[in-house]
Amino acid sequence: MFSRIKEDINSVFDRDPAARNSFEVLFNYPGLHAIWFHRLSHKLWRANWKLLARFLSTFSRWLTGVEIHPGATIGRRFFIDHGMGVVIGGTAEIGDDVTLYQGVTLGGTSWKAGKRHPTLEDNVVIGAGAQVLGPITIGKGGKVGSNSVVVKDLPANATAVGIPGRIVPDKDSAEENQQREKAAKKFGFDAYAVSTENPDPVAKAIGRLLDHVHLMDSRVSDLCKEVNRLGGDVCSNNLPELKVGEFVEDEKEAAKRRESKIASFDPEI
Repeated sequence: MFSRIKEDINSVFDRDPAARNSFEVLFNYPGLHAIWFHRLSHKLWRANWKLLARFLSTFSRWLTGVEIHPGATIGRRFFIDHGMGVVIGGTAEIGDDVTLYQGVTLGGTSWKAGKRHPTLEDNVVIGAGAQVLGPITIGKGGKVGSNSVVVKDLPANATAVGIPGRIVPDKDSAEENQQREKAAKKFGFDAYAVSTENPDPVAKAIGRLLDHVHLMDSRVSDLCKEVNRLGGDVCSNNLPELKVGEFVEDEKEAAKRRESKIASFDPEI
């Protein structure tokens, strides 16, 4: 039992950069508490102590904000981040290393007995507020975007977004994504979410912009080399680094100026 708890705590450090130490995780992560309560209630459910199992799961819901039916089957290193509002149905099956965020529902679409809830295979990630409904399967490594509603099977390593959920094609190669990250670092830009694995259209637009900047930079660099080879002296200075803080400070100064103008305005004039 203690080895499983230790394994759960270690899995948090792999998926939540805000986790600082084991003591903090042990006492301040309700998603983990809900999983531990579920393991006990699931054993009671399988031992046919169903009423006691439901009492325990209800208490866990009250304590953590996470509702997991005692009949649900959950694998190892399952992580519920933030947790509040998560609902997992009684016939749901969850594999290893699966991650759910707040507000996720693994629900049913029918009142008929039998398999009514989703199956999540290993390494699946479900974004905040997403609804995965019915006896469908999310393949290994599948991702569901925040606030999406998925009612059909999702192949392995695919990403579904929208209502109803649709698969987002990822035509860019790993090499292209690596080039974007290098270009971002070179220009002092935060490389977070520039990969097309992120279905956010703004992130995709930034990624394409970085592709364009990278191409133009390569051509200018080749041109500078040829000019220098012919005896010129160009492109000797390094590119200035872009710092987000500078733009933030500019916004603060602009806000102060606006407040000053409003304060000095006399409505009687």
